[in-house]
Order: sequence, then C-alpha cells, then structure tokens
Amino acid sequence: MPPVKAFPLSIALAALLFLDSCGPSRDTSMKIFDMGSRVEAGHLVYTVFETQWLPQIGGGDTARVPKNRFFVIRLSAVNSGSEEMDVPNLTLVDDRGQTIDELQDGDQVPQWIGFVRRVKPADSISGNVLFDAEPKHYRLRVTDENGEKPALVDIPLNFNADAPPVSLPSSTGGSGTEFRTPAKK
Repeated sequence: MPPVKAFPLSIALAALLFLDSCGPSRDTSMKIFDMGSRVEAGHLVYTVFETQWLPQIGGGDTARVPKNRFFVIRLSAVNSGSEEMDVPNLTLVDDRGQTIDELQDGDQVPQWIGFVRRVKPADSISGNVLFDAEPKHYRLRVTDENGEKPALVDIPLNFNADAPPVSLPSSTGGSGTEFRTPAKK
C-alpha cells in the first residue's frame, strides 16, 4: 500500500510545479551589447558611442569637482513607437553588481541631454549623460519607456580616448618633447 500514500504527495508536487510555471518568468538575465551596437528596449533604441573620464568639468572658480571622477557617456535614444515617451534615467553596473545612478545636474557638460527627457515618435535625442564614478569596468543599464525590459551595454575601461598632449622633460635641458597617447584603434 505505500504507493497509495505516495500518490497524493505526487499530485500535490505536480500541482506546485504547474502553478510555479504559470507565474511570471524569473529569468533575470539581461542581454549584453557592445558599445556602438543597436540596443532595443521596448520602443526605445539606444546606441552608446563613446565615453570620457574627467577629473573636473570647467575651470577656475566655476569648476565642478566630483567625489570620484566624472564619467561622460555620449549616446542616442530613438523613439520607434507611435506616441511621445520618456527616456528613463540610466544606471552604471560594476562587475560586483553595485549600481551608480545618473547625475541630475549636467551644468557645464557639453551637449548634456538633460535628466528628464521626452522624445516624439520617430525622433531621437543624442548627447551626453553624466555619472560620478570610480574608474573601472562598467555596463550601462538601459530600459524601455516604462523602466522595464533592461539591457546592458558593455563599457570597457579606457583612458586613452582623446588624451591631451603631455610634455616630457628632455635630457638636454630643452623645453621637452610633446607626446600624445595613441588613440584606441
């Protein structure tokens, strides 16, 4: 008779498995895209073009100094939908899963796209967003117009982009030699 006692337990277990499969998907994995790739999230299509690390923004008495470093990301967002919609704020995610929110103040940031962004149908915005972050490898989390359907854009750590000229001292006591760090190819 042991099979008879196991039968109700089997039915209960099958019912639990069935109910669990009827709920929302628990797949939390997000697709990861390379910089420069077209990233679709709902009706928004993002493209991340380039990044830049800055020790400050502006100069003199009006210079802005970050807690860590300013991280400027140039991107575009296209509204592929039929209605005007908001472009949600962006988030950096490091390799440990820690997040950094986009800064609300873009004062002195060239081509800053703003913190509150609305895009008309078949239109786009492009420009810079700003973070205060430690220099390291990040992924940029983008979402659809409802703040859902996340995707990640891999952003490699790169200090060579747009490196300013550096004057090196010469051994002959001259004024030095100008040296420019080669740009990433």
